[in-house]
Amino acid sequence: MAYVVGLTGGIGSGKSAAARLFGNLGVRVIDADAIAHELTAAGGEAMEGIRAAFGQAYVTPDGALDRARMRDLVFADAENKRCLESILHPLIRRRSEQMARGAGSEYVIMMVPLLVESQDYRARYQRILVVDCPEELQITRVTQRSGLEEGQVRAIMAAQSSRKTRLAAADDVIDNSRDLASLEHQVAALHARYMQQASDAAAAGQ
Repeated sequence: MAYVVGLTGGIGSGKSAAARLFGNLGVRVIDADAIAHELTAAGGEAMEGIRAAFGQAYVTPDGALDRARMRDLVFADAENKRCLESILHPLIRRRSEQMARGAGSEYVIMMVPLLVESQDYRARYQRILVVDCPEELQITRVTQRSGLEEGQVRAIMAAQSSRKTRLAAADDVIDNSRDLASLEHQVAALHARYMQQASDAAAAGQ
């Protein structure tokens, strides 16, 4: 199994920007959200279970998940959220582990927005990397890029683990409150460290 770094952060923290920079350095980046979209597209592996659990009302005419309607449902009802996760999470995990095994790079970045919220995450990743910035900056970024109202963004943030909880879980932290040059510098430094750690782990047979 590859040396896997779990990358996470709150909405608007800059996870995707950091992941792109790792990718530019030749690291295989596996995006859990992208896998979820594949699984819930028309003909996706998760659709049969979703249709059975929630009914045709949550499926679009072409056979994909009606994401807007499902988002409203699970945001308002924790039991339905758990039901959806019980369908999606095992499939996402299996697909991501398959991709990691065939990565072809010294280590893998696994980008998981709700990493800290998942069970047994410590057993799945060799390092936990949190991309962090002040909450007010998160809100500014998301409202500017998405058109969501501030209250909507705060509600999404409230449904995620707190900034304090994420930072407490972190082995490494990227401060993404400054400019792109700062982000690039931090990613480059971590890349060098992870390359060495992955090499050491491989030599030790881990």
